[in-house]
Amino acid sequence: MDHRIHQISHHPLSLKHKKLQTNKENTPSFKDVLQEVVGIKISKHAQKRLQERKIEIAEESWTKLHEKMIEAKGKGIIDSLVVMEEAALIVNTKNNTVITAMDREEASSQIFTNINGTILL
Repeated sequence: MDHRIHQISHHPLSLKHKKLQTNKENTPSFKDVLQEVVGIKISKHAQKRLQERKIEIAEESWTKLHEKMIEAKGKGIIDSLVVMEEAALIVNTKNNTVITAMDREEASSQIFTNINGTILL
């Protein structure tokens, strides 16, 4: 009797690959375009907050933010509060990712923790 475990190639409970849903119009999302052009990723949470709060940030501001994130990363800053004219963002410079977003009015009444730098634009 062989007591070794053998791999079954077609297990009945194996996960089936799901097809990715594609946009019917084949237009890239704002998030994808931003990442391609500027190099900044936006987390799902931040994207949701930007949409909920109707925060629109100009492309020039995203470019300037990316430059400042690179500069902050060079100074050892990992998690930073970014104060812009349109909004306040929490970003991770290590991953070039926007973690969350809020409008300036909401940000004025908040206490920000676990950040080690601030970027003013």
